[in-house]
Amino acid sequence: MAKLTNHEVAIVMIPLPAQGHLNQLLHLSRLISAYRLPLHFAGAAVHLRQAKNRIHGWNPLSTSSTVKFHELPIPNYETPLPNPNSTTKFPSQLMPSFHATIHLRHPITSLLQELSRNYRRVIVIYDSLIAWVLQDTPSIPNVECYSFRSISAFSIYSWDKSTVTPEFTEYSRVQFEFREIVNYGNLYNSCYEIEGSYLDFLAKEKSARNKQWAIGPLNPVKRFDKKNSLISHKCMNWLDEQEPNSVIFVSFGTTTTFSDEQIKELAIGLEKSEQRFIWVLREADKGDIFTGESREVELPEGYEERVGKRGVIVRDWAPQLEILGHESTGGFMSHCGWNSCMESISMAVPILAWPMHSDQPRNAVLVTDVLKIGVELRDWAKRDELVSSVAVAECVKRLMDSAEGDEMRQRVMELSKSVLDGGGSGREMASFIAHITR
Repeated sequence: MAKLTNHEVAIVMIPLPAQGHLNQLLHLSRLISAYRLPLHFAGAAVHLRQAKNRIHGWNPLSTSSTVKFHELPIPNYETPLPNPNSTTKFPSQLMPSFHATIHLRHPITSLLQELSRNYRRVIVIYDSLIAWVLQDTPSIPNVECYSFRSISAFSIYSWDKSTVTPEFTEYSRVQFEFREIVNYGNLYNSCYEIEGSYLDFLAKEKSARNKQWAIGPLNPVKRFDKKNSLISHKCMNWLDEQEPNSVIFVSFGTTTTFSDEQIKELAIGLEKSEQRFIWVLREADKGDIFTGESREVELPEGYEERVGKRGVIVRDWAPQLEILGHESTGGFMSHCGWNSCMESISMAVPILAWPMHSDQPRNAVLVTDVLKIGVELRDWAKRDELVSSVAVAECVKRLMDSAEGDEMRQRVMELSKSVLDGGGSGREMASFIAHITR
């Protein structure tokens, strides 16, 4: 990668305060910092702390000299608990934290005004769902704003509003209106090797002013190397003792909350499958992950003793990227959040798709029907029904212990290789850097 030093241009990252969004812009900050451009990461103190505490796949100290974090003030907001028995799996408990971001408007404007006096151009890369904080930027002549789309091109192309709540639909509508005013172009955590035709479709819809760059995957793409790992976690030591492709990783991201009944069915299904597994069993995030208590999820009596050395239960934050990059991991039972999909593809791990809300059902279709690197576990049309232990066991065995599963592992390996060898996203990143430093 060509490196440059250009102190005429500064970059400001503005994330949405949800883990999947914070994570992607932090990964993007790592990549852009290689070009030695002054880089600022702005948000509420609690969300910056969350982002930094959950970094995985790289050493945060590697960017400490180039990324400056700005802790901006917002008033206290409600932090309701996730509801495990809700009829919808959309994380409504995060909405108060989303609405509170409007109070970042004036602090961000002040930050941009200060930077604009010291640089020829200030580039703002903002999450597409937090556009309203930038409504004052048209009055600052040397500020350019670029929208970061944290979901797949396929899901944007085929968006289904029934996957979210009316409250979120209205929130998104407001962000769209502001985005139309301030946007100079779009960045995608994707690449043409994965969803080229859908990126082309979106490009045709945009005006000449709104360029686009597919710069993913943003996450580190090297497979797990024990010698160079910064991670010390019990599950990594356990993985070292397992056979290649013998373990299914079970994790549903930071916005999924299951009922007690569904947890029991999942537990029994994993037991019946007779496959080795790592299961991240934790509650969904609140708007402030550092306050209040979390529900303690109960497993069937004697469960952990019965699965013995065949299964590992993780109840805290797990190093997902390192787990997916370990040679013993051969499958991923996932909610199909776009972070997880991109990480799974780049680490060449097929997916057992169990979507919950938002873009996840469309991502599941992309994985299972378009790319054919996954198995559908939960039919979205039957999303209100309990997923039985029988269905869990059958699908796990189908992915982990069948010729069909082996073929999917081969396909995702080939796709991963094309993504890493193709270099398309590297060229797109170079093109974006050239554009903003023109």
